[in-house]
Amino acid sequence: MSGAHMTPEEFRQQGHAVIDWIADYWDRLDDLPVRSQVAPGEIAALLPDRAPQDPEPFGALLADLDQVVLPGITHWQHPRFFAYFPANSSPAAVLGDLISSGLGAQGMLWATSPALTEVEQVVLDWLARALGLPEEFCSSGPGGGVIQDTASTATFTALICALHRATGGRVRAEGVTSDLRVYASSQAHSSLDKAVIMSGLGEQSLRFVPVDPRTQAMDVAALREAVESDVAAGLRPVLVQAAAGTTSTGAFDDVAAIGAVAREHGLWLHVDAAWAGVAAVCPEHRDATAGVPEHADSFVTNPHKWLLTTFDCSAFWVRDRTQLLGALSLLPEYLRNPATDSGAVVDLRDWHPQLGRRFRAVKLWAVLRTYGITGLQQHIRSGVELARRFADRVSADERFELVTEPVLGLVVFRLRAGDEATVAVMESLNQGGVAYLSHTRVEGLAAMRLAVGGWRTTQQDVDRTWAAIAALADEVTAGSPPPTP
Repeated sequence: MSGAHMTPEEFRQQGHAVIDWIADYWDRLDDLPVRSQVAPGEIAALLPDRAPQDPEPFGALLADLDQVVLPGITHWQHPRFFAYFPANSSPAAVLGDLISSGLGAQGMLWATSPALTEVEQVVLDWLARALGLPEEFCSSGPGGGVIQDTASTATFTALICALHRATGGRVRAEGVTSDLRVYASSQAHSSLDKAVIMSGLGEQSLRFVPVDPRTQAMDVAALREAVESDVAAGLRPVLVQAAAGTTSTGAFDDVAAIGAVAREHGLWLHVDAAWAGVAAVCPEHRDATAGVPEHADSFVTNPHKWLLTTFDCSAFWVRDRTQLLGALSLLPEYLRNPATDSGAVVDLRDWHPQLGRRFRAVKLWAVLRTYGITGLQQHIRSGVELARRFADRVSADERFELVTEPVLGLVVFRLRAGDEATVAVMESLNQGGVAYLSHTRVEGLAAMRLAVGGWRTTQQDVDRTWAAIAALADEVTAGSPPPTP
């Protein structure tokens, strides 16, 4: 190539090279440190300060993946990546994402790519039924689903719907007022904080409800008291968010009980099940969506976490799309077309804050078809079983304690020796590169989080991680600085 576009044959050759590089990367992941070991600015220093004046061969970029990019990558696909939550990018999903990129479709309107819209609707109907969600959430019902980029955007969208309903649509013209209130547990994801900021409500509108210290789930009696107190003060409750699997400890709020409060006071009930919701593909884990069919106005879960689908793919459903369309639908002249004017089609521009959007459904479609529900169930069950076995190791070692009961693929634990020892072991483990865990604080105490769910994780990976943690604990409890494992 000399500055010209690749020919189809050149693209084919370079595409093969890219696929080979990815496959080789997966093959060698086990031998790479899970967390990047570079210092701030180290990667940027390897790059020139200006773009090349003359064209370079594509092979030069591939070479730089090894020399420049890989040292600065924390390997989320590593079998011993146990931090935060899984972010799977399975082979089927990668190929689906490649197809989406190759098509380069823009799905703002049904007319701009009918297949993009209709495949997404059908695939989300498939997933809704696999999770046990009600028919009202399907495209044939009064609601429907859409693939957002992240649960943060889904939460923001739910809040916009709630504001539209609570104000009878006046918020579109008049904006928000200072008397509106939003509720969530003290363990709610920070995306709700950001949503109230972006909506113009401001952080003063957000009421954090205390949790049961034992379960870390929302205290529903405290929620009722907060709502009733605000109503008595002349304030207007708008939305309550229930968590189905909090980030910190995997706690499940009582959606049904919260739903009763929401119904009594006219609140929109949004259920954030970003990580845990997909576990409901397994009948024995259907409690991950308990209360949602009867009570939720909106629900979000992320296939890009635990359901083998490349980021970004956040599945968001509403029970009644009237509020969603009322809040977000706009039709400037340059978007008018016969299909939209007919009222017979869905235009996804009305279903999220963005106008433009990718063909995200292809990768989820690829995953659902190539794994099938049985394959997805096997993946979820494997993660739950590996986490249970790790939790058994923790319980059997008198130096450690479980901070909360294990939830699905998440184990939260600490050293009995205290916060300093707990953090020291985790940091030494992460710096050594054998595995990567993240942390939290529960009732003020530091704890490690081990979240199982990677598509390449095996029992051997869990055992190796425990062995490294136990060895580091030996050093800490003996009073000497922990070595790098």
